[in-house]
Amino acid sequence: MSTDVPADASHWPPPFLLYLGNAPDDLAAKTARGLVQFRPEWCVGQFRGPECRTSVHVPDMDFAQARAAGANTMIVGVANAGGRLGAEAVADIVAALDAGMNVASGLHERLASHPEIVEAARRNGRHLFDARTPPPTPVGNGLPRAGRRLLTVGTDCSTGKMYATLALEAEMRGRGLAADFRATGQTGIFIAGRGIPIDAVIADFISGGIEWLSPERHDGGWDLIEGQGSLFHPSYAGVSLGLLHGAQPDALVLCHEPGRPHMRGLPHYPLPDLAQTLEANLAAARLTSPDVVAVGLALNTSKLDAAAAARACREAEDLLGLPAQDPVRDGVARIVDRLLDAVPC
Repeated sequence: MSTDVPADASHWPPPFLLYLGNAPDDLAAKTARGLVQFRPEWCVGQFRGPECRTSVHVPDMDFAQARAAGANTMIVGVANAGGRLGAEAVADIVAALDAGMNVASGLHERLASHPEIVEAARRNGRHLFDARTPPPTPVGNGLPRAGRRLLTVGTDCSTGKMYATLALEAEMRGRGLAADFRATGQTGIFIAGRGIPIDAVIADFISGGIEWLSPERHDGGWDLIEGQGSLFHPSYAGVSLGLLHGAQPDALVLCHEPGRPHMRGLPHYPLPDLAQTLEANLAAARLTSPDVVAVGLALNTSKLDAAAAARACREAEDLLGLPAQDPVRDGVARIVDRLLDAVPC
């Protein structure tokens, strides 16, 4: 049994059972949803509690059924304020371990902080993986380093930065370009099989953590770095600033959800406008990357109909003079075209 394993999938291999517990809404299950979207071949089923209010549309299974279907690892696929494990979740995790699965979690509260979970892993010879346990990282130094990097930034949290970054990777690889997604959050780590949980890194080491995640590269390729938070979110601006400095990005893509009424979780804070957000991110990025450029906008139009979505993209494009696309509806080909024009090989 191991409770301190590296951020790679060797100790939490697929296939996966996705644990939704009693998730109250779709957003609470975003980790499970991301895995179904980007790694559907790994997801054999979901476990939902009696009060669960969402689904990721894979078969419902209990723990024994999931193990019989080949699941090797149960992923705690939910997120909540504070990242806590409730008593019911702890009991379910013990049951999954007793059924013969490893367990991986991206919550702030560690699996290994619960003796009953540790004991269940020990007696069953299973692994525990806490995705929010960061590796040792250096203090950032801001020294220029070889390679090209793109960072996604946002007007708010949960605007689609991970999805946009993965879509950019897929589009660039489809063109035969070397491009690698660099995960900075728990869902991205589960999708990529590696990464750094940047919101769990001590503040002084955030920029160094990104320098570690995206070191020098000499193959002419791109590191596509998953953004977090927003410079305009009072709770999470710190991690966004550290990402901008550590990434040393050549290019930024701004992510936004049109029509969102306020900053996530803060009804007393309105969203900033697009031009204000973009200029603030460019200004902050110039500290370590003086020549950074913006190359596009990725809009999450999931709550709009097709006509309204097209109108939102057109209006954003007219406002900022950059290609605006919804990665789900439209892909990101035009954004990649602008990237390659702005930062030529």
